[in-house]
Amino acid sequence: MGDLEIRAAAAEDVPAIVAMLADDPLGAQRETPDDLAPYLAAHARLAADPNQHLVVAVREGRIVGTLQLTVIPGLSRRGTVRSIIEAVRIRADERGGGLGTQLITWAVDESRRQGCQLVQLTSDATRTDAHRFYERLGFTASHVGFKLQL
Repeated sequence: MGDLEIRAAAAEDVPAIVAMLADDPLGAQRETPDDLAPYLAAHARLAADPNQHLVVAVREGRIVGTLQLTVIPGLSRRGTVRSIIEAVRIRADERGGGLGTQLITWAVDESRRQGCQLVQLTSDATRTDAHRFYERLGFTASHVGFKLQL
């Protein structure tokens, strides 16, 4: 990974993470970077759960990427442990340089280390560039996802 460090996100990283989450058309509609309280509460909850891995990618002291990896033990598929990759974001000025591949590779490797036999992710239906990216990395669009807003 050269000059790139991938590490657990600390509370002081939350503003940079939220800025990345908000820096696209979808995120701009659902994120509120001016009120960090709910994000800090969520970070505390994530940090306390050993199955949650919120990480940041740091280059030259700047946070340039993030993702969340969740490890889920289960009964289906003969007790398969799986992971879910969520909230993958790369700073706008870092996109297209291979950082996303490095982050996903880290997540897949960490999933193996955690004993997972399956890695899953979802991507908004409108993110066609992201879909092509994940397919290039070996993921297949095998399921249809559903959400229920509560």
